[in-house]
Amino acid sequence: MAESWRSRWIKWRINIYPCYRGSGGRVTYISSDIREWEVKLPLNRRTRNIWGTIFGGSLYASVDPIYGVMLSSLMGSDYVVWAKTALVRFRKPGRETLHARFKIDEETLAAIRNELAANGFAERTFLIELKDGAGDVCASVEVTYHVTKRTIEPNGTL
Repeated sequence: MAESWRSRWIKWRINIYPCYRGSGGRVTYISSDIREWEVKLPLNRRTRNIWGTIFGGSLYASVDPIYGVMLSSLMGSDYVVWAKTALVRFRKPGRETLHARFKIDEETLAAIRNELAANGFAERTFLIELKDGAGDVCASVEVTYHVTKRTIEPNGTL
């Protein structure tokens, strides 16, 4: 699916955000419906560790916010999305540019909405794989997100 003006705007804003920019990762594609994203993490002097492979912190930081931003965009401003837990598994050293794909389908969104209606909150765990050019998984990351309805406290804070 082609990118839209909105998806290009989101991509631009994320890529210039200082915290994300510092990870070394770059969002390279966002579908027009915001449901599919692609990220690349190059091996360069900013992401290289003392052994000449991609630093583990860059591996995680480049994928950490993506599903959270996706869920926030897809659920709307009435919801709060927080990363609750993360587990990083290093499979093999990243010796070249790594790529990750992110996708949220309508069934997942419907399940989250149903869980929100039943429990007042929902939690989902997503698996992210960072792959090299040969398609080998160099790192896998499981991130659990907590979604709740936004509430405004009596003093006006969220």
